[in-house]
Amino acid sequence: MPDWDLLIQNARLATMRDGGYSVSEGNALAVSDGEIAWIGRASEIKEGSAEETIEAHGQWLTPSLIDCHTHIVFGGDRAAEYEQRLQGVSYADIAKAGGGIQSTVASTRAAPLDDLVGTAALRVQDLINEGVTTIEIKSGYGLDCDTEIAMLRAASRVAEKLGVSVRKTYLGAHTVPAETDADVYVDFIVNDGLPAANESGLVDAVDGYCEHIAFTDNQIARVFEKAQQLGLPVKLHADQLSDCGGAALAASFAALSADHLEYTNEAGVEAMAEARTVAVLLPGAFVTLNETQRPPMDAFRSNGVPVAVATDCNPGTSPMSSILMAMQLASREFSMTPEECLAGATCHAAKALGFDDRGTLQVGQRADLALWNIEHPRDLSYWMGGSPLAASFCGGTRLR
Repeated sequence: MPDWDLLIQNARLATMRDGGYSVSEGNALAVSDGEIAWIGRASEIKEGSAEETIEAHGQWLTPSLIDCHTHIVFGGDRAAEYEQRLQGVSYADIAKAGGGIQSTVASTRAAPLDDLVGTAALRVQDLINEGVTTIEIKSGYGLDCDTEIAMLRAASRVAEKLGVSVRKTYLGAHTVPAETDADVYVDFIVNDGLPAANESGLVDAVDGYCEHIAFTDNQIARVFEKAQQLGLPVKLHADQLSDCGGAALAASFAALSADHLEYTNEAGVEAMAEARTVAVLLPGAFVTLNETQRPPMDAFRSNGVPVAVATDCNPGTSPMSSILMAMQLASREFSMTPEECLAGATCHAAKALGFDDRGTLQVGQRADLALWNIEHPRDLSYWMGGSPLAASFCGGTRLR
């Protein structure tokens, strides 16, 4: 009987250990029972050691990519708002006029579950085609019990349909529904919405939006306190449009991540470092909204804050289903190095989702693998467009 289920040999391995390429001296990797079982030299392998052998011919092998912040389940379309913004209308003004998230809420509430699954699956397939095997999917376009749970259920069905790993995040505190006010709605989240979603068994984490067009720090704190009572980790949309102290708020709850962070101050960065909260940067929204205030990358580096990169795929502010484009934009707009970008979509993205079993190539890790037709891993943040993926595996099962 073969020792392993899968063997990839004569590859170049960027293991992404310790947040860098960490190129392995070995050129072969073996998989057994969905985990990395061995890394070494192909010359050490006996013939017939694996049920399936892939000859890589010098291709690069990395951990598969992780998109750790998406709103990929939604109904409707907001391309018209994109036109408005190009004509000078601000995102805040569109939101105040009933557009923005409220528009998507109306469309999502009206969409049948099968439609939510079908349209989301198309976008997730785009990510799979670029080497993604783990995706975070948020709710937040329902703002009522039934639709929020339907979105989380749609996320689960997408995972089943496409064979990817999905982390489901309850984002009831995304915006205030048009039919109520903020404090009343936070009462609903704390007393009804979040408990009901949690009882469904579909919630892995809780998110919120702390911003002048959404919720105050005190309102978000109430939501996070409830999440902690339920044993759920938290994360936060923080400091995207202004310095609301969101990064420090997230850190005070030991959040898995604080996301966006364009206006985060030094104290917020230091608090994140102490709490080991990951910074998740979202260049798609930065570019779409024509922002000019960049996240404090130098402060993240000097304070040792891990930095992840994600698509923020959503219909309004980041209509992007390409993790490679997110990496390319992060290098261009935020001056992240290609090595930082790849770490941001592998080992640091795993931390942002609370995973310690993926994001690197190490024995005992899940066999989430991506094989690339590239000359060097830096190419993944260099090219705009193209299809460099040769093969990918999620828990040892081939997706591409």
